[in-house]
Amino acid sequence: MKSLDLDDLPPRLAQLLTGLEAGEELVLVQNGVVVSRLAGMAAPAPEPEPPPSQERAAEIFEQFRSLMEDEF
Repeated sequence: MKSLDLDDLPPRLAQLLTGLEAGEELVLVQNGVVVSRLAGMAAPAPEPEPPPSQERAAEIFEQFRSLMEDEF
């Protein structure tokens, strides 16, 4: 896959590329001939947080137990 750093492009072109909506197409034309089409995609969904590790779960449980002991 080829990549293009938007920071290397003129601001107007970078804005045009980043402003494409999902399903919207941008046609690249050179000398009146279509040379390429770019299709906008939806932003990727954020990755869910991994489940807490055993150590983290034990730490959370210990904090909870401490709070309960302090309350009662």
